[in-house]
Amino acid sequence: MAGHDPEGADHSPPDEDTRSPPDSEQLEPTTEDAGDGLPEQDRDSDVDEEPSADSTQRSIREMLDDEGEASVFVNRDLVEPDTIIDEERIVGRDDQLESVVSFLKPTLQGNRPPNMLLYGPAGTGKSLIIGAVTQQIIELCQSKGERFGVIDINCQPINTLDQAVYELIQTVAIDVGADIGVPETGVSTKRKYRRLYNLINRHYDSVIFILDEIDLLVGRRANDEPAYSKLLYQLSRASNTDEIEGRVSVAALTNDPKFMEDIDGRAESSFNPRDVYFPDYDATQLREILGNRRDAFRQDALDEDVIPLVAAFAAQSHGDARKAIDLFRGAGDLADERGDEEVRENHVRESQEEIDKDRSLKLVEGLTTQKKISLYATAAVANYSNRSRSSVPSPVGFTVYQWVTDELDADQMTRETYVKYVKELSTYGLVSTARKSRGRGGGMYMEFTFTGDPAAMMNRIVDDTRLEAIAEQEELLRTVINSQLQQFHEQ
Repeated sequence: MAGHDPEGADHSPPDEDTRSPPDSEQLEPTTEDAGDGLPEQDRDSDVDEEPSADSTQRSIREMLDDEGEASVFVNRDLVEPDTIIDEERIVGRDDQLESVVSFLKPTLQGNRPPNMLLYGPAGTGKSLIIGAVTQQIIELCQSKGERFGVIDINCQPINTLDQAVYELIQTVAIDVGADIGVPETGVSTKRKYRRLYNLINRHYDSVIFILDEIDLLVGRRANDEPAYSKLLYQLSRASNTDEIEGRVSVAALTNDPKFMEDIDGRAESSFNPRDVYFPDYDATQLREILGNRRDAFRQDALDEDVIPLVAAFAAQSHGDARKAIDLFRGAGDLADERGDEEVRENHVRESQEEIDKDRSLKLVEGLTTQKKISLYATAAVANYSNRSRSSVPSPVGFTVYQWVTDELDADQMTRETYVKYVKELSTYGLVSTARKSRGRGGGMYMEFTFTGDPAAMMNRIVDDTRLEAIAEQEELLRTVINSQLQQFHEQ
């Protein structure tokens, strides 16, 4: 509402006919004017009357009501990807649903269910299935007077084992309405485990830990054991050691089951999961998924081409249902923003264009800490280079990576691992790679070129708090980079 004052005041200049005339034109009041019997303030009340606060409030309310009536949505929650939906809406996951139900059914029979590993590409229903089944178990247990707890965390934004345990405590405390009981920092991880087990013993008869994106919880390695290995070991054996009195199971969700290759032998033996594989959705399944959420929109609000087009775009993105639902919702939001009463093909295409623009930056959020550091160091070389070309020689990128890890006191990978990480990012479309020669006797090296804006990549990575300290040293980082580039090109 351009030009609208938020307080509702009128800032327009006063009308000319309300200004006092020149002295020569001023008139004496007539007897009729003087004898109208009204106080002076009442006689002038019809001039420059200010709108009341009440009338302004009603006007805003009317506008909001009008906007609500025009929305293409009637139940927008149905197109939020993390909404737990009715089982009738679950599509193309019959085998996976039956497996998870059979693994968790012992909970209802007073027995301990097995641990599970749910794996497959992003957006293939892992969180959806485990969430739907555990919700039903909660309700069935409540009807029998039993307390079943679901402790669900996403490991992607968590940097260390200590933070992961605190997140578990916080999740339980919120669920049962108890105090967290320990500070986030300043106490040992062992004490946090004790608080977690105490809360569980007081409030639950049985519990399942759901660790989404478990492979991203790498932490700061000690003796080559990642943080997720230690967490899986502690949680999966807690009932065997009587630290948790009730029945305990752990469900780990991941896009990459190879993370199991790095866990400690004791953790692997203790966790010993039952596997459930989630393949990509095909275009037909995606259309059915969207059709089952069609009632998120008004009955007449979807053009017939919308669902097939959204499913086609999502199928091109490797069968990711989450992306399909995001695009479905985004097209509706775009229609609402424009005041259109129907979601049409052009809304889908424009929404997809916006998603494509930001997709590469969103991918950064899911990288491990080491990959973020590798990408940040490489992007910094491209961004701060004084040379006209923005390509990054791998020897320079690795030297800057070493400087960054030293500043952060972080683990430092070998040059081969650094190059492997950056080359892996080419599969996401973040960088392109080329093998280069330094001439006779100079050897070979990799050259990295960014497909997008390296500064935007850096800004997104800085959201990881560990890299904020590096971002604050911009001039020093720029000096290090250009010194290294000069040495490289002079050799």
